[in-house]
Amino acid sequence: MILLPAIDIKDGECVRLVKGDYATAHRVAADAEKTADSFRTAGAQWIHMVDLDGAKVAEPVNSELIFKVVKNCGLKVEVGGGIRSQKTISHYIDNGVSRVILGSVALNNPALVKKAVLQYGEKIAVGIDARNGKVAAQGWTETSDIDYIELAKQMEQIGVKYIIFTDISRDGTLSGPNLEMLYALNHAVTSNIIASGGVGNLEDIANLRDLGLYGTICGKAIYSGDLDLQAAICLCED
Repeated sequence: MILLPAIDIKDGECVRLVKGDYATAHRVAADAEKTADSFRTAGAQWIHMVDLDGAKVAEPVNSELIFKVVKNCGLKVEVGGGIRSQKTISHYIDNGVSRVILGSVALNNPALVKKAVLQYGEKIAVGIDARNGKVAAQGWTETSDIDYIELAKQMEQIGVKYIIFTDISRDGTLSGPNLEMLYALNHAVTSNIIASGGVGNLEDIANLRDLGLYGTICGKAIYSGDLDLQAAICLCED
């Protein structure tokens, strides 16, 4: 299993949210590039980055900062937040982003996801964020009536190879990932599943690894010191 440390960007700063609530945003690091460098030093191979401002306004806001990180960190970077058009997808990939995450468009415009997969293949991931099992969109400000597994199966049929799943109720809480929902998802589709939300310690990492998932994203636990990134990466590789 691979571990992807997270850098969420709001107003040009590295922040974390609790349960996706923008009102809870607090700065966790002063410099995105230095943070990425520390992740590389700890042994990370990937970074998960989200343009939170972009997710809310449905277009990139912090892309130039993201490109600086991509250019200088020496790691593979996946990016999500506000990516709603083929032009934006291409812009990110042309500037060195290794994987682009499509969120709201998977729900609202699956034709765009299909087009992107046809052009870029495994460089496309879909983020499925759920509140009480139902898919949320628009920076988690809206909740649909679509079940998360139903959407995952639709994305699998389109050809999506990577699905990032977040249980919003666990995100930023350090209370542990939703293992039951992740187990069900991993057995419902053949796409590679990346867990996101709730990871608080090495036991959580071990539990996710034992589910046979492709990867997991960790954010708050790294910044708070509850999770030693180097130890977590070693555990993922066992």
